Amino acid sequence: MAYLENIQTFVRVYELGNMSAAARDLRISAAVASSRISQLEEHLNVRLFQRTTRMLNPTEQGNLFYRGATKILESVDEAEAEITQVTRMPRGSLYVAAPLGLGQRLIAPAVPRFRERYPLISIRLRLSDRRLDLAAEGLDAAFFLGVPEDSTLRIRKITDCPRILCASPGYLAERGHPAHSGELKTDRHDCLNLRYPGAPEFQWPLRTAEGVKRVTVTGPFESDHGDILTNWALDGQGIILKPVFEISEHLDSGRLVPVLEDEPPLPIQLACLYMHRRRQDPKARLFIDFMVEHILASMPRRGAG
Repeated sequence: MAYLENIQTFVRVYELGNMSAAARDLRISAAVASSRISQLEEHLNVRLFQRTTRMLNPTEQGNLFYRGATKILESVDEAEAEITQVTRMPRGSLYVAAPLGLGQRLIAPAVPRFRERYPLISIRLRLSDRRLDLAAEGLDAAFFLGVPEDSTLRIRKITDCPRILCASPGYLAERGHPAHSGELKTDRHDCLNLRYPGAPEFQWPLRTAEGVKRVTVTGPFESDHGDILTNWALDGQGIILKPVFEISEHLDSGRLVPVLEDEPPLPIQLACLYMHRRRQDPKARLFIDFMVEHILASMPRRGAG
């Protein structure tokens, strides 16, 4: 088992190009990861990586061993998957992340149902509206709204979520309904925006008579917590751009009112991300398949046009 763990560690170091990132991904210390690589090099009597203070590059022997090592691990995964299918009792922990609104409203409610079906799988769910690094934070999968910037991740598109511009009746009574998207750029209206580290300027993509227009908007408030923006909008502080599933209850109750319905926002992609591997943990695949089915059945369709 120790030799297999050494091979697994080598593969993650090779794929991530960083000892610390591989250690986090495997949920071990960097010292343990380094020790495993050293044991493997001693066993093979070759150097697998050229190490400097800043760089970690595979040697020619490392490149050759990686090709064989991935085949070994794929064979082990396939064998474990076959056993899992026979026993129907997959087990272990899954580390999953999702944005706050999506996680609270669609993911978290379905987790107990998933565990009823697979009682030996534990779910460690992290909810955050900030951008997450799957490898650095040891995540098996992350649900995501938008388009990922990291090309090293694999993406499974789930659906396009309709979005809507809306505000409270009190705000609109005081400030008026915007007649066209150009008013969003003026002092007449305040826009409430989601901020995360490294976010670009705020632009809302709207369908207009002239085609899709990306309207740059500003406002007195911004937050990295989506539900705070909703609460501000309910309190009459401005206009928000939101996926319909996050605020459907407030639209139905009339506490939030659609605006600019003739210039609706583009939908936003909902997807699940996981590391770019030829292997995928059967537990993760089971969880993703379950959640995709649940999300598609639960997603409100108001504003889908």
